[in-house]
Amino acid sequence: MARIVSNSVLPADRRDITLHTADGLTLVGELALPLERPPVATLLCLHPLPTHGGMMDSHLFRKAAWRLPALADVAVLRFNTRGTTSARGTSEGTFDNAVGERYDVAAAIEYAEFEELPNPWLLGWSFGTDLTLMYGCDPSVVGAILLSPPLRFSRPEHLTVWSDSGKPVTALVPEFDDFLRPEEARTKFAPLKQLEIVPVDGAKHLWVGYAERVLDEIVARIVSPDSVPLPREYDGPIETGDASQYADQTVAAFADVPRPEPHAD
Repeated sequence: MARIVSNSVLPADRRDITLHTADGLTLVGELALPLERPPVATLLCLHPLPTHGGMMDSHLFRKAAWRLPALADVAVLRFNTRGTTSARGTSEGTFDNAVGERYDVAAAIEYAEFEELPNPWLLGWSFGTDLTLMYGCDPSVVGAILLSPPLRFSRPEHLTVWSDSGKPVTALVPEFDDFLRPEEARTKFAPLKQLEIVPVDGAKHLWVGYAERVLDEIVARIVSPDSVPLPREYDGPIETGDASQYADQTVAAFADVPRPEPHAD
């Protein structure tokens, strides 16, 4: 048995994929699947703000793709929204302040439908939570998990749409979030009646040092509470991931960048 550390890559069937948007763009991504069994659930990951360093390889999503297929039989689909770059490449288009990104969300959902990926859940982080709330309440989507939601581009009417759907939504809100802390979140999320808010003591917006807690909370909801805590050791081959290409895009690089203004209505 070997301990699972931050750059541990567990076995999975990893496939480079491309998504095609309704407005004619090609987006780059990756689908990670369990090796020996069909997945029991699927995560469609919507990353943090690309103008602040967010991408499909932002650390929580990278760790989800490296661990969850092997530890929880979960498929993980990550992709770069328009104009976003990572080691996988650059998606076509340019950042559009949560407007054109509606087509990016739709393309990911359509890909999951076409590939018959089971039980798709949206997993949004920061900017990705706004995209989830604004554009993700699709009939094929089971529910949503929100990490550090700032409620910056989304509006109360988007919360109402999710509320009316009855789909499960969980928000993990850091105690020391830069934009929205647990008490304020309870007030601002009031229109979303079935929302489960999970305050996380000690955590900050970027979840540095909290990956295991976040992955446990996700798997408890999309698979089963009996599936967690996830193993912290693995009896099998483990590769070592290389995150050195992100030396200039670490979470520290965008921790103190001023927030952008939302797109005008």
